[in-house]
Amino acid sequence: MKVLTIVGARPQFVKAAAVSRVMSANSRINELILHTGQHYDDKMSGVFFREMNIPPPAINLEIQSSLHGEMTGQMLTGIEKFILQEKPDAVMVYGDTNSTLAAALAATKLHVKLIHVEAGLRSYNMAMPEEVNRILTDRVSNLLCCPTEQAVKNLKEEGFDKMQNVVVNTGDVMQDAAIYYSKMAPAHSKIIATLPFKNFILCTLHRQENTNDLNRLKSIIDAINTICKDIPVILPLHPRTRKTLEQSGLKTDCMVIDPVGYFDMIELIRHSSLVMTDSGGLQKEAYFFSKLCVTLRDETEWVELIENGFNVLAGADKEKIISEVRASLSREFKSGTELYGGGHASEHIVEAIEKYI
Repeated sequence: MKVLTIVGARPQFVKAAAVSRVMSANSRINELILHTGQHYDDKMSGVFFREMNIPPPAINLEIQSSLHGEMTGQMLTGIEKFILQEKPDAVMVYGDTNSTLAAALAATKLHVKLIHVEAGLRSYNMAMPEEVNRILTDRVSNLLCCPTEQAVKNLKEEGFDKMQNVVVNTGDVMQDAAIYYSKMAPAHSKIIATLPFKNFILCTLHRQENTNDLNRLKSIIDAINTICKDIPVILPLHPRTRKTLEQSGLKTDCMVIDPVGYFDMIELIRHSSLVMTDSGGLQKEAYFFSKLCVTLRDETEWVELIENGFNVLAGADKEKIISEVRASLSREFKSGTELYGGGHASEHIVEAIEKYI
């Protein structure tokens, strides 16, 4: 069986690393990887392939950031040509990026079976490009691999149990990656030794709902600058966010660093006192490494983290961010709840591919 895996953005490289490792050990599956080029900076792309031993892409379309429609259209054209050339039995996509949607459309139009890893997530905020991408991708997928029981429930409520597809709760592949690579991280990362302090908050900021709205962005930066007076904040800065900050004249008092590889990120999470983020992936990674999280969004797909007290939504409200951070710093992480499958999602996904594709 030939499976074409399509990736384009940093979180997808982490997920693909976990599943590709299991697929490579299966003699009945031959995987090809197509990189759309959506994340093209070496710090956002190349370093992940090198560090995580992801099989090199068979092709890189090198389609860089542009308007959503233009980017998705260019990806659709390139992916379609490659599918026609390679004739895979199935196309596998991850998450909710423009690369995900373009691949889903290309596969469906060419009547190639589609596997969606991380299916069924919903924020119910249609202003988010990611929400549109994931809903459309789910609708045309043949095999929907859900990371949680809530995701399965979301699909059932939307009528997916009456459609011609297969919905499986496989668990979350990001937990697989976290468990596997955390054992290697200390030997591959020296970032903690370079820091001038021991206690710190790790923060990331890149969602367009925050970076494209200057009022939200200013409020978040003001909150970070206030929090810095209590405890240092480390901000690995997405290139797009850096550009927006420079253009808007907003100044940060925290420790701004370039984007880091996966091993450095694991070590930063592990050694942090708290995580602040608008990233979906980092919300879970905080949980994987027993860290509380303050999410800089008005909603989250990972509702189980909120319900179990591991995460809190602060939105972009300066005073709420500050108060939630201070409250979270005073609380302990109470472990014992397993939410994401315990690190066997990749095996379950490959089993489902063999059974249903």
